[in-house]
Amino acid sequence: MAANIILFDDDKRDHLLPLTFTRPVGELRIGILTIREKWEKYLNGSVSYITQEYLGGKFPLNIEDDNIVINGGVCPSNMLCRLVKELDFNEALLKGDDLIAARLDAEQFSRLMRDEEVDSLKGFDLEDTPFIRITYPYDIFQYNGQALQEDFDLLTRNRESQYISSTNQVFGRENIFLEEGAKVECSILNATNGPIYIGKNAEIMEGSMIRGGLAMNENAVLKLGTKIYGPTTLGPYCKVGGEVNNVVFTGYSNKGHDGFLGNSVIGEWCNIGADSNNSNLKNNYAQVKLWDYPSGKFKKTGLQFCGLIMGDHSKCGINTMFNTGTVVGVATNIYGSGFPRNFIPSFSWGGASGFMTHQLGKAHETARIMMARRKIEVTEEDRSILEHVMNLTSEYRPWDKKA
Repeated sequence: MAANIILFDDDKRDHLLPLTFTRPVGELRIGILTIREKWEKYLNGSVSYITQEYLGGKFPLNIEDDNIVINGGVCPSNMLCRLVKELDFNEALLKGDDLIAARLDAEQFSRLMRDEEVDSLKGFDLEDTPFIRITYPYDIFQYNGQALQEDFDLLTRNRESQYISSTNQVFGRENIFLEEGAKVECSILNATNGPIYIGKNAEIMEGSMIRGGLAMNENAVLKLGTKIYGPTTLGPYCKVGGEVNNVVFTGYSNKGHDGFLGNSVIGEWCNIGADSNNSNLKNNYAQVKLWDYPSGKFKKTGLQFCGLIMGDHSKCGINTMFNTGTVVGVATNIYGSGFPRNFIPSFSWGGASGFMTHQLGKAHETARIMMARRKIEVTEEDRSILEHVMNLTSEYRPWDKKA
């Protein structure tokens, strides 16, 4: 019987903005798979969500008689999954004061949703249990190598890779896996420091140089002569070129031309213009600060390398230059010379010389055209989410107040 898994967003969700403006935390991608996809495979079940009300239409909640409730920012590990499977009704796994997982029947779950006390919930501490937990956007690229290896082991166990063409120069062949329809010709693949996973119908074009780890999901493409330093992830249908180091592309986004991108997370339906570059290291080698939505200020990351965080449906024109530790919101359009500011609010239109508001109708139309190229239709739920995000983020667009 398939497990009914419910991933919930806790109060850490706001630290993951702008990536979680348009999705529950469990829809974030790290490694090869999204957090949701990992849990579905590990527990042989299906996932629904407790998330923000405005996301509920696209990501509905399903309650059954037996529910495994899991923190949406937590990635499964073998040890953690074993403990989750051993849970009885009314038992929970805790990390300090934080709920990690619980098993609840329908009545217990209803009480939880009403903020009522669940009778005699018995908790077990996970102090010595290893697992990845995503709290900040930079956790995604920081832990991507570990997650990629774990996903690679999960997806390729007891399976045989498709043939790797003899036109390629290959190192660490045992750590390279090609799914059905994957194409790689005349490229250098070095998997000695991390696995290389090439998904169904994905393609690495000629002259590319890959140092793993690398994950390419279904129909992803590396353009001619691409240089990849792992660990890097391409979500479904992403097209990437140039020089890329430790970047996670969530899905359906493009960076198809020359230019450098490093230590970054790019949402869905984004486009990075030709010859655009980002800085991932400050000139004085100091710790990078990053915009934090809950505090409304830039906070230290503890990292020396930190590049660009870009929300869904955002675009930048050719030759765009992003400073170290730049956060770009949802549905922005950035262009022009010079370095734009380190925090660009959602629905911004402009660049270093100034911004105005990206109007909702234009954002909807751009989304419709781009998604149609992948034969995906914009739903009413998609439009509603974008409208809500626009209204939700108006406080960050000071020029709106002057209009």
